[in-house]
Amino acid sequence: MTEPAASSVDDLRREGLLVLRGPEGAAEVDVLLAHVLGHSRAWLRAHGDDPVDAAARSRFRDCLARRRVGMPVAYLTGTREFWSLSLRVTPDVLVPRADTERLVELALERLPLDRPGRIADLGTGSGAIALALARERPRCTVLAIDNSEAALAVAADNARRLGLDDRVRPLRSDWFAALRHERPFDLVVGNPPYLAAGDRHLREGDLRHEPVRALIAGRDGLDAIRDIVGAAPRHLEPDGWLLLEHGMEQGAAVRALMTAAGFAEVATARDLEGRERVTLGRRPGAWSR
Repeated sequence: MTEPAASSVDDLRREGLLVLRGPEGAAEVDVLLAHVLGHSRAWLRAHGDDPVDAAARSRFRDCLARRRVGMPVAYLTGTREFWSLSLRVTPDVLVPRADTERLVELALERLPLDRPGRIADLGTGSGAIALALARERPRCTVLAIDNSEAALAVAADNARRLGLDDRVRPLRSDWFAALRHERPFDLVVGNPPYLAAGDRHLREGDLRHEPVRALIAGRDGLDAIRDIVGAAPRHLEPDGWLLLEHGMEQGAAVRALMTAAGFAEVATARDLEGRERVTLGRRPGAWSR
């Protein structure tokens, strides 16, 4: 004899907890259920006895099944919060992650609040970094660069929804290739692909469903970073900064690349877990290369 179908909010929450286990399971169940029902997570707590119709039950169970096989929650809900901004995300872009907020923090430290500036965000994806910087530095303009038209459409939509499209301009380019006629930037920032082609993480968790082009960069994971570091000096103002997110074991290699390219004050910052996460360098005011 089959069990009766779940009929209340709390019934569905309990059903979800049997499917999504682990430390994040309860939070993910609430996020998915709130999304399906069109209410906040706080509403779920106050309306546990409310009945749920068959169509919503079916949608929720479909979300559970897709999440169980690794589909990112952000792709299922279509949204992700980053730097207190609600962003639309699709499978055409990487899911913005909390670790990348460290990159934003370091960039803001090098962008005076009261001074106009030009910023380039390489591999913008959803526009997360570009939009966070534009929100925090209203006198700056940001060029949001990606080689994917689909990704740029997502970034442009996010800029419009957040009211930042007057200062964030999407541009299709393979890194700096289409920037020949752009004036130099005060700061170039990016979260480029940095996984090696055979990296085991590509077969695990959410990464199995994210766009490969935004993850893999050659045999050692450094191809994109090499290209960016090599070209960046020609696109930076004197004393302009380059900041790049990378893998936790790539700090030494990225520092070496930046030093060889003539950058000064090269250093690597760690994330909240103590892992090397962002390497940065300054183009010297008197460029000698």
